[in-house]
Amino acid sequence: MRVFVTGATGWVGSAVVDELIGHGHQVTGLSRSKDKAAALAATGAEVLHGTLDDLDVLRDAASAADAVIHTAFNHDFSKFAENAAQDARAIEALGGALSGSSRPLIVTSGVALLAPGRLATEADVPERGPNYPRQSEATARALAERGVRAATVRLAPSVHGEGDHGFIPILIGIARDKGVSAYVGEGLNRWPGVHRLDAARLYRLALEQGATEAAYHAIADEGIAFKEIAAVIGRRLGVPVESRGPEHFGWFADFAAADMPASSAHTKAVLGWTPSGPDLLADIDQPGYYAAR
Repeated sequence: MRVFVTGATGWVGSAVVDELIGHGHQVTGLSRSKDKAAALAATGAEVLHGTLDDLDVLRDAASAADAVIHTAFNHDFSKFAENAAQDARAIEALGGALSGSSRPLIVTSGVALLAPGRLATEADVPERGPNYPRQSEATARALAERGVRAATVRLAPSVHGEGDHGFIPILIGIARDKGVSAYVGEGLNRWPGVHRLDAARLYRLALEQGATEAAYHAIADEGIAFKEIAAVIGRRLGVPVESRGPEHFGWFADFAAADMPASSAHTKAVLGWTPSGPDLLADIDQPGYYAAR
């Protein structure tokens, strides 16, 4: 298949590109960074320079492709609503180019706000409104109602692995700066996780099997107690592991206190997806997570 991948030089997108090319697909990858374009080209992908604001570029690339995987998103939390609106416009443009065909569009979202406090499943539908600003899945579902073959891959809050620059490194940075690896309350709130390469394989399987589901869950660990995550970080840094109030985490407080377990039982059943990478606790116990950055 000829697959157009947005976010092709990003943490998840670059793994998706490698996975697709490794299984015989042709990839065109969107890159806004000229510095990263060379690495993308070295994988064998065709490089398309542009951003999510270049809607005509997105439409043309999607029109020329057999399928589209959309992994790009600006994770600057200081302007999250603005970034969510940008994401929705990009998905609309991609979906519009695929309208009237059976060519699939797979977009990316997460499970963090899907069903707080209970085990989220693929059958859950995210609410719309100010408490759920990201519009990726809602936009994909609206496209599906118009006949576009659109699906959503919901990622775990921790997509871990070598080179991770997401939530776990943020926690390590806070622990290093404050001299304590903290958790909120009793630390029993749960975080799901998935290894980056397992997530990439899920995208490929969903694509090859026609993106028949509204949502897929890239979840390997259903829910690791936050206190256990803090314990690994504390041991590795040689700092105490203690309970702290949410304010200890600053802007990251809501994530640190969030209870967001999620299941991938349905995804595993329909795709035959079996995660094989290291689990979250084993992976974050590797020295690379604690090297100077």
